[in-house]
Amino acid sequence: MTDYADQAPPRRQYDDGAETAGGDKSIGEAIGDVTRDLSLLVQQELALAKAEVRQTTTRAGQTAGMFAGAAVAAFLFVLFLSLALWVSISDRTGSGWGAVIVAVIWLVAGAVLYLVARAQMKKISGLPQTTETVRQVPNALKGHEERNV
Repeated sequence: MTDYADQAPPRRQYDDGAETAGGDKSIGEAIGDVTRDLSLLVQQELALAKAEVRQTTTRAGQTAGMFAGAAVAAFLFVLFLSLALWVSISDRTGSGWGAVIVAVIWLVAGAVLYLVARAQMKKISGLPQTTETVRQVPNALKGHEERNV
């Protein structure tokens, strides 16, 4: 758990004792106290949210960098594996034909990936559940939930 105390607004010191001579606060003073307390609470919550977003963003950036490094390593692996395959095939067919064969293998792999991705894209339907519940909000606000059938 992370401590965000150094990033939050200062805490208000509470005095539970009576502020007036009679020991009772007026309604105006009580409302003023509540207003100040709510304002401070909102400030503290915003400061906490900002600190959490900053920390999450930093971690996400580091993770993205690691994924990028892994992608570069995977690309280089595939590149050198392709070169090794080309050299291996070239021993029997000649260097030109070896390159063509490796290129055709990559063409077939790319076409298969494209077709699978296109089929998956057609299955994506957006946000159906959210769209449905958002459509129900106006009737719910008016007290006519029965119209949401």
